[in-house]
Amino acid sequence: MILPLYLAMTAAEISACSQLPDRIAYMGCHFSSYGTGLSNLPDALPAGSMVMLNDRIPVSGHDPKRICQQLQTLCQRVEAAALVLDLQRPGDPLTRDIVECILQEMSCPVAVSDTYAEGFDCPVFLSAPPIYKPLQAHIAPWQGRQIWLEAALDGCCCTVTENGSQIAACPPEVLPLPCPELFCHYQVEEKPDRLEIRLSRSEEDLSRLLENAEISLALGLYQQLGAATKGDRLIFSEENT
Repeated sequence: MILPLYLAMTAAEISACSQLPDRIAYMGCHFSSYGTGLSNLPDALPAGSMVMLNDRIPVSGHDPKRICQQLQTLCQRVEAAALVLDLQRPGDPLTRDIVECILQEMSCPVAVSDTYAEGFDCPVFLSAPPIYKPLQAHIAPWQGRQIWLEAALDGCCCTVTENGSQIAACPPEVLPLPCPELFCHYQVEEKPDRLEIRLSRSEEDLSRLLENAEISLALGLYQQLGAATKGDRLIFSEENT
């Protein structure tokens, strides 16, 4: 059994999908580039969906009260299960003011990204664990908080030379050796001037990670995980929850 998994979908993905996943998150509302409120709000969503607000467009002179009113109206109209503040630009005082206003005004549950969650009493939307970092070490700073974890397939290559080591991101791939401690697979390759250690997290690895994580729910990208909920690949399907 795994925890509830919401799949984040754009408006275009929702429109093109003939059979929506059991749980979706609308991705997403953002700060208006021409006003003081929000733009890209959805006209309709299945009841019980999540709504996501991102800061792809930076906050600049936006009105916290107006934003709160827009989100409250939207979430009530579509009967949203929750609101996720997926804010990734750190250190902005106005963004923090917007977060504080939303947490005070919203009637539905609100999770705040780990970039801004410190100091607030709310669920934390925690970024996906780096593939090279133990799950518990990633979650430990938020012990005692309700955690909504980003679920993602991942890959990296660690290159070791006589001068040190470097880690670079790379696409997930099929690798032969399991690493239960990191919930991934790996491969080691010796080359004349370096050692390459490749790590990759598959759908099965991610499923095991979610089963072992002390979290409330997970949220991943439909474009990454949508196929795993269809047909005979029921790794993340509602039947497993």
